[in-house]
Order: sequence, then structure tokens, then C-alpha cells
Amino acid sequence: MTRGARNRLRESLRAFRAVFANRQLRRIELALVGSVTGEWAYAIALAVYAFGRGGAAAVGLVGLIRFLPSALVAPFAAVLGDRLPRGRVMVASDLLRAAAMIGAAVAVASEAPAGVVYALAGFVSIVSTAFRPAQAALLPSLARTPEELTAANVASSTIESIASFAGPALGGLLLVVTSTGAVFAVTSGAFLWSAILVFGVSSAPPVRDPEAGSEIAGELLAGFRTILGQARLRLLVGLYAAQTLAAGALNVLVVVLALEVLDLGTSGPGLLNAAVGIGGVLGAVVALALVGRQRLASDFGAGLLLWAVPMVLIGVWTHEVPTLVLLAVLGIGNTLVDVAALTLLQRATPDEVLARVFGVMESLLVGAIGLGAILAPALVSAFGADGALIATGAFLGVVAVLSWPRLARIDREIEVPERELALLTRLPLFAPLAPATVEHLARKLAPVSVRAGEVIVRAGEPGELFYVVASGEVEVEAEGKPSQTLGPGEYFGEIALLRPVPRTATVVAREDGELLTLDRDEFVTAVTGHPESLSAADAVIGARLGSLRTGRASL
Repeated sequence: MTRGARNRLRESLRAFRAVFANRQLRRIELALVGSVTGEWAYAIALAVYAFGRGGAAAVGLVGLIRFLPSALVAPFAAVLGDRLPRGRVMVASDLLRAAAMIGAAVAVASEAPAGVVYALAGFVSIVSTAFRPAQAALLPSLARTPEELTAANVASSTIESIASFAGPALGGLLLVVTSTGAVFAVTSGAFLWSAILVFGVSSAPPVRDPEAGSEIAGELLAGFRTILGQARLRLLVGLYAAQTLAAGALNVLVVVLALEVLDLGTSGPGLLNAAVGIGGVLGAVVALALVGRQRLASDFGAGLLLWAVPMVLIGVWTHEVPTLVLLAVLGIGNTLVDVAALTLLQRATPDEVLARVFGVMESLLVGAIGLGAILAPALVSAFGADGALIATGAFLGVVAVLSWPRLARIDREIEVPERELALLTRLPLFAPLAPATVEHLARKLAPVSVRAGEVIVRAGEPGELFYVVASGEVEVEAEGKPSQTLGPGEYFGEIALLRPVPRTATVVAREDGELLTLDRDEFVTAVTGHPESLSAADAVIGARLGSLRTGRASL
């Protein structure tokens, strides 16, 4: 391992430890353990209950009840995550799901009609659509650095991978020793566990975009408009949907592969899915090693290829051991795709519509899984199981290769200037902001060289720029007041941007140096969009205006 790779790994491990040292993030991750494990255990128990009541047709009906309403409702339920404190939205979702699970347990115990249980299952699916977008949108405000945000997504993906086989195993074990109603009751407890943990997370309401209208249609469709309006988001969401389409097909192809091709018996589908889950856990280690690389879009593309190539190879070389190994490799790719896609979307989307963007994405992904499941039997009928695997993998691989130049461009566009980021994170005005917001501001900073004696701003002029001193020194002068010297890491120009007043002082370069400037719109949107940042700005402005009254120059 090269020295650079070792340093990146150390930085990644430090970021991962920081996730669990961060009390707020720790509570979110532990809450996810309860929520996701409960969902999987409940899904197994519900399928067994439906099969006992109506056979395979009832299992299909339950699947329709669970997935179709959530796909339709997700983009609109996500509005709650952009209008209310996101932590409270998650708690409300957990409590409603817990109550519904208790209702289902009572219905099973009292031998109520199966329709009651199915209706409660549909209600749980609808309520759940508010939980995931709110959780994904909340993480950026809790992470303290970009690396910590990526590490938090790695932790979430790892939890999802472990729960994908631990949850069904727990549900199956409980069904052996108890009953379907008991599993529903335990699931209710898991949702309560999640609610209690999330309740301890501080969560302020997202600040609304002052330019946004208040019409209901505009509120509901904002997520769609945001994705359609940004080429980067269109690409990421489209590729994520393509990978999920392949995942939906694989859900069916794994069953055909296990029972008809490899002849593994009834335990075969579970064995093959377990290989994917184990690969997902290994993928967390790989993703963690890539945290400090700052090439998330390329990692996303690599994850797509790690999905595509194993599917093609399984179709070409269908034997039990190679298939298990290749499915584990596919699981690694699955984690890379999840971590990179979520982090990129969190960093590329404005906070005021972040939950709604994730709501739209959740709807598209559920729809893509369903479409993949529908297409898979047709592919098997046309090409056989091997040919269906090759066709699905080749489709995803071609899409990934054709998109690679655009993914590389995203990496170049979102590369964070380290010096500028370090300067901004030390300023009290920006300290409360989410890392993604500070990254955005760092990329918007424009360097300006100044020479000794040059007038930078003049008292009485309108203010259009915020300034940070990167090198050299400047002198702040107000008529009749002693001057003040500002050096590297200090700033000026905020008063005329945040108050309806002209420049309150003149600033002159004392020596040659470099300033970093931020235009009015970017500065005002960032500072006024976060209550703590605005409070810090008000405190600074109050102190500086006070210093003018008492005889010190300031801006």
C-alpha cells in the first residue's frame, strides 16, 4: 500500500470513528438499526401470513399493496421533510408505524379478516415514505465535515446490508418459536426504539427559499423540478434508477438461478441473497477506504461496473462457487453505488428541497425495482436464465461506460478547494452551516490580487462583495476614527450586505496580497438561511457598528 493510500485510509477511519463520536449521528445510525431490521422481519412475517391465507396470489397482492402506494406517495410525503423539523418527521413516522404494527398483531391474534392486516400493511408503507427522505436530508446538517458525511452514509449502507439478512433471519426464527402476531409486536418495539433515539436529535425546520411560491402544486412538484432542472442530478438519479432496474431483475433471476439452473433447492435463493449481503458488508470496507479520495462520481461508476460485470460472468460461467463469489463482488458494488449516490445527491441538492428530491428518487427506485421484476420473466422466456443475466448486466455496463466522461466531469466540478474551505470553516459566520453548504461557498470564492496602497472598498459606496483575507494585510479606515488592521483568515464587507446601508468604512491594502470574494447573493442566501449563522452575523455586525460609535474603524 502506498503512503498516500495509507494516509487516505487513516483519514477514512478517523471520519468513521467521528460518526459514532458525534452523538447526533450515532443516534440516527442506531435508530436505523431498529427501523431497517424491523422492516425486514415484518416483511418475512407478512409474506408467511399472506401465503397461509391465500397462497402465492396473496403474497403477490401484499407486494402490490406494499410497493405501489409508497411509489405513488413518496414524492409528496417528502414535502414534510422540507417544511417541518426532519427529526420530528422521522419520529412521527416511527410512532405511526409502531401503532399500526400493534394493530396488526391484535388483528392476527383475534383472527380478524386478512384484509385488515393487508390494509395496515399498506398504511405502514405509506407512512414509511416520509422516514427515508427525512433521514437522508437530515444527515448533511449533522455531519461536521464532508468526510464525516460520506462515512455516515457508509455506516448507513452497512446497516442496510447487515439488516438485509439479519432481519429475515430474525423474522424466521421468531416465526419458528412464536407466531406472526408476535413478530408484528416485536417490529412495533423496533420502531419505538428508533423513535426514542431520533427524538434526542436536535432538528430545526429547514429554511424556506424566499423565492419559492406557496402554491400547493409548487410545493409538491419542487423535487421533480429540481432534478429535471440540473443535468448533474438527472444523470445521478437516472443511473441510480438503471442500477435499481437491474436489481429488480436480479431479485427474480436469483430464484430462477437457484432452483432451475444450479438446483440448490428451496434454501438456494436465501443462500445467493446472503452472498450479496455479505458482499455489501465487505463493500463498506472498500467504501470507507475511498472516503478521503474525493472521487465520488467515479466511485459511483465503478460500483455500477461491479454490478454489471458479475452478472455477465455468472451468465457465462454458471457454477455454484463462482456464482457465490461473483454475487459477493456484486454486493461490494451495491454498497459503492449506494454510498456514492446518496452523498453526491446530498452535496449537490439545495437543502430547502433535499427531502423532496429524495422522495422523488425513492419513488423512481421503487418503480424501477417493480419494472425490473416484470421484465426479468420476459428475458428468461426469450433468452433463458443465462441469457437474461448477460443481457441485464450488459445493459447496465454499457450505460455505465457511456456515462463515465460525465461522471468524471462531476468529480472535477465538485472538487473542493482545500485552502478556501479551511478559511471559511474558521469564520464564525459559516461555522454553523452544513458542510455541503460551506463546500459550495468555497467553490464560489473568487481570488482577487491587491497591491499595497490599493483602495479595495470605499466608505459610502454600495456593497456587492464579501471579502476574506487570504494573504497580506488590509487597513480599515473610518473618517475620524483610528484604523484597524486585518490579516489572513479575517474578513470584512458583511455589514453592507446584511443591512440596508452603504459601506461604513474604507479598506486599503497595506501590502501586496490576495483576497477571496463572495458575491452578495451567495453570501446572503447562506447566512440568512441558517438561524445560528444569522445570529453569529448579527453579533459580529452589532460589535462592529458599536466599535464605530466608540471610535474604532470597522465594516
